[in-house]
Formats: sequence, structure tokens, C-alpha cells
Amino acid sequence: MNETTPKRRDFTSLWDRPGFLIRRLHQIHVALFLEECSEFNITPVQFGVLTVLYDRETLDQVTIANQIGADRNTVADVIRRLERRGLLERPVSVADKRAKLARITDEGHAFVEAVQPRMIEAQRRFTQPLEREEYDILMKLLRNLMQENNEASRAPMRPGVLQHDA
Repeated sequence: MNETTPKRRDFTSLWDRPGFLIRRLHQIHVALFLEECSEFNITPVQFGVLTVLYDRETLDQVTIANQIGADRNTVADVIRRLERRGLLERPVSVADKRAKLARITDEGHAFVEAVQPRMIEAQRRFTQPLEREEYDILMKLLRNLMQENNEASRAPMRPGVLQHDA
């Protein structure tokens, strides 16, 4: 192997496995989110659905699933739970009776606005150990890994959704 040949990666140790570290970081992030948002009784996935609907009129279930990278059954369950709480409503589609639509309610808008500062605090706590430059690099790398491996997911995000205003 000469100096231009890339060094082979060794994944024998857990601490050298990106997937292990990402899974562990996900566990930590969820714990921080649930701690910060405990008074609201909301999960990250539920808040993701509300976030997607926050600035849009009405979306169908498939589009919501594509926006957050979750399967349709999970999204259907989340929508039912949020509807029971009065945060979403389910209008009937005039164009396609088979389409399952969801729209955020006024109560849902107010709820997102109440949760937002706590969610932001969870994100701040999670990334606090990083310097600004490190944070920017991390975000660039995470977006790159997500985009390049999107199709390997059981619930890939769809084109257009993967674009980010960086």
C-alpha cells in the first residue's frame, strides 16, 4: 500500500463503528428531548410531524412520511394520536377520496410555538460540547451521510425533501 492508497477502516471495536455511535447519540438526543419537553407529552417523531405541517395548509399522509423519513403506518398512528389531542384535523380530500390528509389546528400551532423553545434547548444541550466550526462540520457530514445513504432506508425521504438551505 502506498501513501495515496486510502487506509482500510477497522470496525472491530464498537467505538470505531459509526452506526454504533450514531445509535448511541440518537438515544442521548431522545433522552434530552423527552427531558426538555416532558411537560408537553410529545415524542420527537410527533413533533416532527407537527413541524412539517406547521407552515403548510394540508398534506397527505404519504407526503408527511416522505418529509420525515418514516413509514406510512408510523405516520398514520402519529396523526391519529395528534388528532385525538386536537393538534391536527383530518379533512376529506376533494380531489382523491383515498388520500389521507392532515392539517394542523390553531391549537396545534400554539402547541408547536410552546414546545419550540424546549426543543431548541434540547438541541443546544446536545451540541453544546462542539465549537461552532465543529458543529458546522458535523452538520455537513451528517447531511452528506443521510443523502448518500437515503435509499438504503426502509422509509427513504424523497427528492426535494433532501435539499437543505445551508
